Amino acid sequence: APAAPAPAAAVRRAPATKPATTSRRPGAKKAAAKKTTAAATADVDPRFENGPLAVIDCEDGQVAAYCIGGLVLDVPAKSIPALVDWTLTEARLGQARLHRNGRDADPILALTASALERYGLPAALSEEERHAGRLPAGHKVVKQIERAGLQMTQRGFGPWARLYRDPEGSRRRCVQLCVLPWNALDIREWGRKDDPELLLTMHPADLVQYLGLYAARVMTPRGSTATTGLELMTALRPPTRAEKNPATGEFERAYNEDALTQLYPVVPCEVPDEHPILKGQFARHHMRTPAEMLMEEPYDWCRPLTDEECANPYLVVVDLNMSFAAAANGLAVGLNGPTHLENNPAFDPALPGSWLVDLSHVDLSRVRVNGRTVDGSRLPSPFTPKGDRPEGPAWYATPTVAYAVELGFDVAPIEAYVRTQNGRYLDSWYKRLRDAYVDTMADMGVTTALTESEFLEAMARRKEVDPTMALLETAIKATAKGAIGKLRQRSRGQVPYYEPYPALERVNWRPDIRAAVLANQRVGLHRKLMKTAAAADLYPVAIGTDAIVYPSPGPSPLDVLPHTPEGKPAPGTFRLGVSPGMVKHQGTQTVLWAEQQFEERGGVFNISNLIKTDQSAGEGE
Repeated sequence: APAAPAPAAAVRRAPATKPATTSRRPGAKKAAAKKTTAAATADVDPRFENGPLAVIDCEDGQVAAYCIGGLVLDVPAKSIPALVDWTLTEARLGQARLHRNGRDADPILALTASALERYGLPAALSEEERHAGRLPAGHKVVKQIERAGLQMTQRGFGPWARLYRDPEGSRRRCVQLCVLPWNALDIREWGRKDDPELLLTMHPADLVQYLGLYAARVMTPRGSTATTGLELMTALRPPTRAEKNPATGEFERAYNEDALTQLYPVVPCEVPDEHPILKGQFARHHMRTPAEMLMEEPYDWCRPLTDEECANPYLVVVDLNMSFAAAANGLAVGLNGPTHLENNPAFDPALPGSWLVDLSHVDLSRVRVNGRTVDGSRLPSPFTPKGDRPEGPAWYATPTVAYAVELGFDVAPIEAYVRTQNGRYLDSWYKRLRDAYVDTMADMGVTTALTESEFLEAMARRKEVDPTMALLETAIKATAKGAIGKLRQRSRGQVPYYEPYPALERVNWRPDIRAAVLANQRVGLHRKLMKTAAAADLYPVAIGTDAIVYPSPGPSPLDVLPHTPEGKPAPGTFRLGVSPGMVKHQGTQTVLWAEQQFEERGGVFNISNLIKTDQSAGEGE
């Protein structure tokens, strides 16, 4: 007989208007307009009809679960175990899988300060508890959980606590708690650095709309934005699927060829310094050289201004939208383990991996771009993060070596570690984040249909148009950037040097993929630098990750970026626009200001990330 449907939770709608004393927390921001996406308003899975998550709040002794769309559920639970069981049986929270071979997202409950008090949890973790990342095993709530037969992951009861019961058949029974007062939502990723109390003072109805919209456009949060971004890769490219065995008729687990499915041996040149494989290979405190370590990182480069450039009154900074995500689009990355090629193998741009090769002979001044040469002394090298010309053999990812070939130079690898099985693993990840970003910007009035001047005006006022969407923009960008970093997550002091640490147990701990993305981002940026220099004799004076500083006769990017006689952006150069890979205006300063900065510091340094219209913005996307 079919299972009886789960009982529905007691429902009440949030009032259209509330008395001022209860509409938001003291000092909270004004409630944001409710927005949804096509994903949020499409056919709703009846199992998750109340949305992917809820904010749990307590007012006058009554616990309520604020859900998306203004829905408020009465919560009868008197304890954390009862709250978890209520969520599993009555709340109808969760999110359907993003891929047919994936799994549904577990419901998230975000607990406010009043909910913590109601359920006997501390308003803040002690210093010792913060260091441990969890409540002690002897805490009364932890004991309640154990007595109720619930289980927790090894992380214990911390800012992001996962509580579960054994599955019922194929149905997971797991709830994740997001403890807001314990800094579960880092303000640098989810909030605003200039208003650290914002997320704690938002009304629950507004907070759930923000987090619910993130869940609809990206996925249900799983922790930090970096963790969520990494989980998004797996959700869109699940490692396994159910496949029917023709001999037995039973369904068995099979691996998907387009996914990361298992742990493989690592390559010494690709891993960070503390990796166990390097134990005993180098003297203590040895700094590995480019010939010993793959150093594919974003740009951090600057140079002095020439006398001619100093005649310009302004320095204008443009930065690339979602630069790391854009670099991942269309990129072939390795899906299996490394194959070691020795004895001077021929370079093959179709093989992702790491190549030991000497690129010191590449001279940018000899390169012709659209029939013109450029001044290589005023451009960074495309092969090193600091922009210095290589001095001998060094390890490079495939996109970097391929760019040297594209520039017209011969390459002669000494050895390589390549992946023979590869694919565009990150394409679906990029497309989901791209759509989330573009839709969010459109909600703030920044659309793909705007002219360049209209785009600049819309970008300048977007955060006043909808502050909640501005938060969502920050979270989406942090998701893209953080996930790429997680592919080569380092030890955070959990274990001594050269001892295995937890991140190494993930199949998506893949430093080679991170290196490929960062290499592609850097050479893609350099390609545009070259075309801009050839088109307009225009050269950058500093680059910080994805922010490019140009001397300019006027304060706007329109005063400096090259255009054709018809008024269109010069082909292959930086283009103003909202799409990932296009650029926006980061800020403007005067050349005089820059000279004063150099004088105070006693020399030229990278000022790219000091020139910002919005000082709360992060570095790199």
